[in-house]
Amino acid sequence: MANVPFLGIKTHAQKVCSLYKRALRNIEAFYDRRHVYRYHAVLLRARFDNNAKETDMRKAITLLKEGEEELFLQQHPIPKKFATSVGGVAHARVVTAPDWVLDYWHPLEKAQYPEYFKRREQRKKEFIANWEKEYGKPDPKDLHH
Repeated sequence: MANVPFLGIKTHAQKVCSLYKRALRNIEAFYDRRHVYRYHAVLLRARFDNNAKETDMRKAITLLKEGEEELFLQQHPIPKKFATSVGGVAHARVVTAPDWVLDYWHPLEKAQYPEYFKRREQRKKEFIANWEKEYGKPDPKDLHH
């Protein structure tokens, strides 16, 4: 149990790295020319490096809060987003069909992929056997639809 991560709990270093990455993305939204972006990214990195060796945690937490506030106040009104990321124009555009859809294929469609469906049927039988071994056979009165 010692190796189980706590969900939602971040270390100070993780929070600083997150702030740095969000600040870089914010700079990227403002400057579309690569050389201008790189110039501002180097200045940002220098600001983070100046405070990297801070040993006083109270001061480090204060710096982090000030950085979060500064990023909030200077955020771009229309932030750049990757197309397939959450909020992007192509997020969840391609819907992956669930596996059970293949059960309703016509036999002539299944005949085009004989090895695949042979292996699929074998794996379904193995899955059912493992399920029944772990949970037992289902009650016949519960099999109605």
